[in-house]
Amino acid sequence: MTNPRPLHPEDKRTPAVAEAMTGFHRDVVDQIRAAVEKDAVVVVGMAQNPFVKRARQALEQANIPFTYLEYGSYFGMWKQRLAIKMWSGWPTFPQVYVRGVLIGGFTDTHKALKDGSLQKLLGG
Repeated sequence: MTNPRPLHPEDKRTPAVAEAMTGFHRDVVDQIRAAVEKDAVVVVGMAQNPFVKRARQALEQANIPFTYLEYGSYFGMWKQRLAIKMWSGWPTFPQVYVRGVLIGGFTDTHKALKDGSLQKLLGG
């Protein structure tokens, strides 16, 4: 495994910055965390993004049920999506989680369906 992406050290943040980061659209992050902990497959996306649609279609064609959480479109809710990206560390949408594991976006989901690794994560 590669070294994780460096983050600005926590001890180099003021208390006000730390509090702002913790509270930044916390409700959205909590919704996603709850779904990822509860549901076998979760797709986090946005309207009008063709890759989100393709990921959902690929899962549907494979008869894999999933929970879909949508946060805005190109025209709105960008701050909520930024909070999601800050939490996951993944820079794009969709974000596909299988049994709590972030497997990536559409390309990664398609590959995992094709090679069977997604089904393996599901336990089947």
